[in-house]
Amino acid sequence: MADHNPLGVMPSMADDLARVEAELGDAVRSGDEYLTEISSHLIAAGGKRVRPGFCIASAATALTVDAPASAAAVTGGVAVELVHLGSLYHDDVMDEATMRRTVESVNARWGNLKAILAGDFLLARASELAAGLGVEVAGLLAATIGRLCEGQVLELRHAYDRGRTEESYLRSIDGKTASLLASSCRIGGIVADLPHDHTDALTEFGRSYGMAFQLVDDVLDLVATAATLGKPAGHDMEEGVYTLPVIHTLASGRGDELATLLAGSADGVGLDPDARDKAIEIVRDGDGIDVTIAAARAYADIGRAALGRLPDSPGVTGLSAAADYLLDNVEAAAA
Repeated sequence: MADHNPLGVMPSMADDLARVEAELGDAVRSGDEYLTEISSHLIAAGGKRVRPGFCIASAATALTVDAPASAAAVTGGVAVELVHLGSLYHDDVMDEATMRRTVESVNARWGNLKAILAGDFLLARASELAAGLGVEVAGLLAATIGRLCEGQVLELRHAYDRGRTEESYLRSIDGKTASLLASSCRIGGIVADLPHDHTDALTEFGRSYGMAFQLVDDVLDLVATAATLGKPAGHDMEEGVYTLPVIHTLASGRGDELATLLAGSADGVGLDPDARDKAIEIVRDGDGIDVTIAAARAYADIGRAALGRLPDSPGVTGLSAAADYLLDNVEAAAA
């Protein structure tokens, strides 16, 4: 996806995210310079900072005019981003990934053991920041880390499973992706002391956007270029992660052909480049991509409806723009 941040419709957001960036660096600073270097590796590599942006924008739904984010909203954004980064450190170990955000992955550079411990360090720092924001935020973030684990375990349970169901896939992405985006929005509502129904609507938006976000990401894995993705196209299939476009194609008229190609990977041999390219071609030629984009659009519409229950504000405008941008981006890539 492009580096453009759709929340840029909020003029203060650039400054707010600069504050997030500075606090991220401070949060991972350790008395051990070696640990600091490892823990800050992916922070230095950059990122869209969607999760802290959503936390800040959600808090801004309490405002009638654009204004700098509160210290609590920025700290909440840093906490959720540290959880996200910690999960990436662990994911790359499980996937044996060599690249992340166009740079060498932590596990490839420093080894699996150090990557796991650095990921744990990031989660600990996130928990420490959350505790400073109150019991409700601390409990929510702890529960969210549990949901991330549940979603990832469910995905691993169905690795290389050519019979994986759509229901299993949706449950997995609800845990491993949507839960943290939902919590990002909810924390913004909590630190802004918003009414419960207002915070619940933001949470619903975050979860719906998160579902759409992962569906879009799974389409981009099949239609975007390696340069855009920062990893080879079709990487999920190679790793035995069969996403909705693949699940739909496996149930179609060319399902047997695709299943035969994927069988070699399931046997531990892996997909050779020709087989991977052929598998991608089969999925692209069917309607699995269109079905997945339609599902993403439906989730985005649920999120927009949730925002529609809230009064106009800079935060609502920014969050709504993010949903629009997400769908416009994937539809352009798939065209």
